[in-house]
Amino acid sequence: MTAEQVTENLPRILVIDDEQAIRRFLHTVLPGTEFVLHEAENGHSGLASAAAFRPDVILLDLGLPDLDGIEVIKRVREWSQVPIIVLSVRDRENDKVVALDAGADDFLTKPFGVSELLARIRASLRRSLQESPEPVFSSNDLQVDLGSRRVMVNGVDISLTPTEYSILRLLVSHAGKVTTHTQILKQIWGMSSPEQPHVLRVNISNLRRKLESDPSRPKHIITEPGVGYRLR
Repeated sequence: MTAEQVTENLPRILVIDDEQAIRRFLHTVLPGTEFVLHEAENGHSGLASAAAFRPDVILLDLGLPDLDGIEVIKRVREWSQVPIIVLSVRDRENDKVVALDAGADDFLTKPFGVSELLARIRASLRRSLQESPEPVFSSNDLQVDLGSRRVMVNGVDISLTPTEYSILRLLVSHAGKVTTHTQILKQIWGMSSPEQPHVLRVNISNLRRKLESDPSRPKHIITEPGVGYRLR
């Protein structure tokens, strides 16, 4: 196995912090044999990096020069469930509650111990793996085998386009929960793509035509008016 292949298999960590000393410190203490690090020095570049780098964990400072860290959390949560660990000098209980309510997974107050940070990162990675969708999703006559990318209705294989399958897989990963229009658009077409709801509507219509016995009265992909879609 080449060095490049080894690196590709390592968990990716995105550090969003305006303090160069902190970014340098994290590069030093987080072993390069265990993680691949990428850094951003403000909120906007952090959001762009989150979309391009696709990290497995984000380490986020709240006191950024352009966007408050809480706003960064909210924007990431519009399209991704990547674990976010806040690293901040803010130590009031309310600050932690606000960050966690916004969608952060964990909170460490600066200064922090290296061993504790590593333990929190590894715990977040374990939880993320455990929360991955089941290999096979079944609901009434619909079955989606995520391992083989096989979709069946009443035991009959259904052919989907790559985009249709990506949308269905995203809905499967949030089965029973509402997935917003913004989440789907950004997850499937990327952060930089223009938000064109009609493109999504066309793909949902095509999915229903292939998966539903009566597309006009869907029983699998349910519309939540003005919000998004839910896979029943």
